Order: sequence, then structure tokens, then C-alpha cells
Amino acid sequence: MSSESLNLFSFRGRIKILHLTWVAFFITFFAWFNHAPLLMAISKSLSLTSDQVKTLLILNVALTIPARIVIGMLTDKYGPRLTYSLLLAIGSIPCFIFALADNFMQAAVGRFLLGFIGAGFVVGIRMVSEWFPARQLGTAEGIYGGWGNFGSAAAAMSLPTIALFFGGDDGWRYAIGITGVIALVYSVIYYLSVTDTPKGSTYFKPKKIGAMEVTSTGDFILLLIMKVPMYAALALLTWKLSSGVAMISSLSATLIYCGLGLLYLLDTRKTYSINRDIFSNPPAPVHRYKFKQVAVLNLLYFATFGSELAVVSMLPLFFSETFTLDPVKAGLLASAYAFMNLMSRPAGGLISDRWGRKPTLLVLTAGLALGYFTMSLIDAEWPLYLAVAAAMACSFFVQAGEGAVFAVVPLIKRRLTGQIAGMTGAYGNVGAVFYLTILSLVSYQIFFLVICVTALLGFGALLLLEEPEGQMAEVHPDGSVSMIDVA
Repeated sequence: MSSESLNLFSFRGRIKILHLTWVAFFITFFAWFNHAPLLMAISKSLSLTSDQVKTLLILNVALTIPARIVIGMLTDKYGPRLTYSLLLAIGSIPCFIFALADNFMQAAVGRFLLGFIGAGFVVGIRMVSEWFPARQLGTAEGIYGGWGNFGSAAAAMSLPTIALFFGGDDGWRYAIGITGVIALVYSVIYYLSVTDTPKGSTYFKPKKIGAMEVTSTGDFILLLIMKVPMYAALALLTWKLSSGVAMISSLSATLIYCGLGLLYLLDTRKTYSINRDIFSNPPAPVHRYKFKQVAVLNLLYFATFGSELAVVSMLPLFFSETFTLDPVKAGLLASAYAFMNLMSRPAGGLISDRWGRKPTLLVLTAGLALGYFTMSLIDAEWPLYLAVAAAMACSFFVQAGEGAVFAVVPLIKRRLTGQIAGMTGAYGNVGAVFYLTILSLVSYQIFFLVICVTALLGFGALLLLEEPEGQMAEVHPDGSVSMIDVA
């Protein structure tokens, strides 16, 4: 079956699984970004300062960094059905915490914990990869990611209206609380409706859990290097909370820095424990994979998804302040950026399936760099329609790039797909923390230029990417080895 023959109007077999899974992802994004279109009402209700509002934006993506790593491991170990269902149920709780907040501190705790639900993306990557053949995988993963990502646009388009329907100063609370109810209900629906694999298929699990497996000494060193930015992003968040809004004291910040350093050392020890055999008994070539591939994808997702998270969070405010718009209109116009997910991300996967992974990524990465450079030029003198068009054009390259990245991820090492997706996904959140911190320090124009520059750096790293090989070896529970087609 080719990628062209996907019958998306069906609700049977693998198509049923795809639809149920993208809806799960849609709900995670709908809940995760339930604050963005309501920020002005939330700010007024809780008497927040501008710095406090920007801090909430950073907190919203912070916990997702470690959460995606952990959820990726749990997915590989326990399967996507159970992991996704529990994630939705547990993720509903911070929605209620945030909806009931009476001050900045309570809102900050709710926003930080809600970042946990943002880890749902990596679960579906593994689920879809189990149900679709490699020649359809880019398209299927693109549909999953693109239609699921649309949850943030749906939040921007619907939640201000829901808040107005309930009315008063507490309208936003009802709107956000409803997103938690939806997540909780769907957690049950998903668990009762899916299976981890098609009937008769084997669900491959990692040999060990607790750290990613690598297959060479050089890859082990590169893995440790690539872990550093994830800890650095959490340190950056700590600095922002201590120096920007004084949410935590200098002493607490110092203790957190020390804790992050200690945690990195413990992480390094665990990673060595998982991979110690490669130093004395390297695996046979047929069992190896190149971690360099993962590192390149991490950097690309930093620039693509990282920028999307940041821009989705700030674009309603940007349009409101630049063109003096009311919150509802600003939210609707800003949703055009995320609206592109419906077609852009699937298009990235489809183009990647047809024309090759690396060439597609090169074109799309160059396009997103140009797109953000164009957005840096937007000011109040621009016609509003042209500013929205520029945002949508930029969004196409950003989200198609995300689809193309995750057309590659499942092809690297099948039984590690959850962990690879978790790390790559976490880099998206590292990018978001970085970009939103930059936003808190500079103008909107400089913010867009910084994203442009990092995209160009990602383009350079992409030159090192190698097209996935035609097959990969997998070890079955009985010890036998089979070759899995990924071409």
C-alpha cells in the first residue's frame, strides 16, 4: 500500500487507530494552550504584571522537557495505550488547579504542572509507528502531528467565546476547566478503544529502561553532550524565576542549580550503567544505529517545534499590541498560525515519503528561516491581512518541517522509538524555553530574528544527516533476529 492510498474516511483498522490517536493529541494541545487566548482576561483577573505573564508562558513549556523523556521511556516499556490514557487523566488535574487559581503563585504552579500533558505527542509517535508500514509512515505521522497540533488553534478560536458565554471575571476559569473535563473523559474512551499493535504483531521493548541505549563509544559521548541543553533550559528557567519575577529566592535558585548539576551526574551514571557493555563488547554492525542522526533531529526540532510553541504562546499578544486589537479578534487572527497544522505537517510527511527525508528537510528549514526573517519586519504600518498572511506562510515551513523530522524518527531504531521521540520532542521544549526567555528580554522583532538565526544553524547541522538505511535488525523475545524494512 502506498501513501496515496490512505483512506482517511475509514474508521477501521489502522485508520481508526490514527484517528483516535490524533484526537488524543489534539486534546493534549487544546488543554496545554488553554491559557494563550485568555491571557489578557487572566492577567486582569489575577492582577498580573507583564513579567509575570511572560513567566507563565515559560513555565507552561518547562516541565515538558523532562516529561517527554520519561513518557518516552514509559511508552516503550508499557505501551502507548496505557501511557496515553494515564497521561490524559493525570494532565486534567493541573487544568483544574489553574482554573481555580487566585494569585500568580497558584497560577504558576498550575501552569508548570500542565506542561506534563505536553508530553503526549511522543506516545502517539510510537502508536502510529506500530500500525503503519514505513512507506506510509511520514504521511501518517504528519497527519497525527498536524491534526493533533491543531488543538492549540482550536483553543485560540473557541475558548474566548466560551469565556464570553459564561461571562464575568470568571469566564476564563470555566473555559479552562472544560478543557480538563474533556481530557479526563477522553482518557477512558482511548483506553477502551485501542490496542498497542495490530493483532498478531509483536511489541518490541527496550532491553533496559532508565536511559537511552547507544551502540558506540562516540555515540555515548555525544549522548551526554546532547543532554546538557535540557538541563541548561531548566537552569535558564530557574534564573528567570529568581531574577525576573522573584518567584524563588537567590538561595533557592542556587540549590536548584546544584540539584540540576547533581541530577546530570546521576543521569550520566545511569546512562553508563545502561551502556557499559559497548566499551568492552561493541554490538555487531547489524545492531548499531548512529546517534548522530538523533542529535541532528534534536536541533531541527529545537528550531521548528520550539519556535511554534513560543510563537503560539505570544502571537495573540503580538497582534493585540501591534495592531491594537481586542483579545477575541487577536486570538482568532493568531490562530491562523496554528491553523496551518491541519495541512502543513501532513504535507511535510507526505513530501518526505515521496522525495526523500534529507532534501525535504533542507528546503523546509531554509523556508522557515526566511519566514521568521519576514515576520521580524512586521510593524503597525503593515496591513493587517498581510501580517496574518506572513504568519501563515512562515507557519507552513515550520510545521511541515516538524512533519518531516518525525518522518525520520521512527526509522532510526524501532524498539527505541519512544525514547528517541521523547528526546527529540524535549528539544522542542528546550527551544521554547530558550525563545520565550529571549522574548522576555528583547523586542518582538529581535525575537523573530533570533529564531531565524537558530534555523540557519539547524540547516548547517542538517548537512550531517544521513538518509535512514533500508533495514534495521530487531531481536525477538526468543533471541531470534529479523530485519525490519524501513525503506
